Amino acid sequence: MHARKKTEQGMLIVLSGPSGAGKGRVTRLLLETMPELVLSVSVTTRCPRAGEREGADYFFATPEAFDALIETDGFLEHKCVFGQNRYGTPRAFVEEQRALGKDVLLEIDVKGALDVKNRVPDAVMIFLMPPSFAVLESRLRQRGTESDADIAARLDTAREELKSAHLYDYFIINDRLEQAAEETRLAIMAARLQASRRLDVIRAIMEGEKKTC
Repeated sequence: MHARKKTEQGMLIVLSGPSGAGKGRVTRLLLETMPELVLSVSVTTRCPRAGEREGADYFFATPEAFDALIETDGFLEHKCVFGQNRYGTPRAFVEEQRALGKDVLLEIDVKGALDVKNRVPDAVMIFLMPPSFAVLESRLRQRGTESDADIAARLDTAREELKSAHLYDYFIINDRLEQAAEETRLAIMAARLQASRRLDVIRAIMEGEKKTC
């Protein structure tokens, strides 16, 4: 495993894809196999549910506090869900963790992911997708929580989201969960080795060469 120097900035890893692609399950496996990752914690205006912890599951905020964060550019992205509760990715939390040399994992929908990419150009973008829309529909139906109309709407959204897949760095098919999680892990490892992220290492080698001349 690559040991990042404390002086190196951590990465922001954005995992997204259509609803039903398996983002949550892949995220859980990643956190088990890569405990060094820090999961991005969202801010929400909804009330805490049983067992949820402040700062671990969400940062809970009043509507007024949420508005204040918007006004002070405190979000990398934010949205309103069903016209009621609002959610946002706090910029300060992500920047603080990256400054400590930690890689931050953000699981988010495609629109939010593209908003984040506009704000953080060096974010590592990973798109997760089932092997076909038939499989995606089957997974949505297996949830048993949505009507036929809701499923049809989600599939239409997924077709539009797939058009943005070329904007991502990595495209992973989630046919088998364990394999998809492993491929995502390998994508993160590959991103860590990009030359643009290893300038400190390159400079150290060059400085060492100068000292031996």
